[in-house]
Amino acid sequence: MTANGGGQRTVSTSESDGARTESTTGDAPLGSPDIVDPVIEARDLDVYYGDDQALHGINLEIPEEQVTALIGPSGCGKSTFLRSINRMNDLIDIARVEGDLFFREKNVYDEDVDPVALRRKIGMVFQKPNPFPKSIYDNVAYGLRVQGQDENLDEKVHTALERAALLEEVEDQLDSSGLDLSGGQQQRLCIARAIAPDPEVILMDEPASALDPVATSKIEDLVEELAEEYTVIIVTHNMQQAARISDKTAVFLTGGHLVEFDDTDKIFENPESDRVEDYITGKFG
Repeated sequence: MTANGGGQRTVSTSESDGARTESTTGDAPLGSPDIVDPVIEARDLDVYYGDDQALHGINLEIPEEQVTALIGPSGCGKSTFLRSINRMNDLIDIARVEGDLFFREKNVYDEDVDPVALRRKIGMVFQKPNPFPKSIYDNVAYGLRVQGQDENLDEKVHTALERAALLEEVEDQLDSSGLDLSGGQQQRLCIARAIAPDPEVILMDEPASALDPVATSKIEDLVEELAEEYTVIIVTHNMQQAARISDKTAVFLTGGHLVEFDDTDKIFENPESDRVEDYITGKFG
């Protein structure tokens, strides 16, 4: 794959019965902000599952140490894009990627990129908590041990649990199974496991969708705190959640198209696209 420059966008509007219509050329999403030195950059990114195209010409720059939310209806490509960033789609036999996706100016799909090493820099938290059938301590220490980071292991485990806002709740039961924790605690344990190796980017695929409101609130508070040290990219179906915790929001709509990307306040208060406004106000989706 070769790096290509982002497409140019033009927008035209016309009035018909009081409605605004839009036409676009090129692939740049409406409202794309100017981001200096993006940590993640997609250029003309297409993703296929067999003959089905899941993403169409995605151009998107993700800023460092902010929370970027990916929203849109089911099947619009949000999670596909998220999994493309750390090459989790490699695990799907029929998946194919065309275009470019850069992590700190290095194309992650270059032949010399080791996906396992990439995932050490770009951690991931999944929709359903998935602690290992091990102790709380060993869950957090797992990635560190795999990477040979055995020095000061106790300190690193405690630090990760503290950053995940879980240490106070489990400090006296680190030898207990992670499976014995509540759902919200299990998800924070998975977050601690993801951040223990000290990645630069944390990907979250609907991390609170299976949790009750109290646990969800804790996860949201944690996401905001993590953005002080990490770049966080979160997929969510909960638009109120995106509005609460994210700095930037990218809106994917049916067919795997990125329609608009801008500051979160702008997306929710004054989107440029009629389609985005219709989605946010519940007229479709």
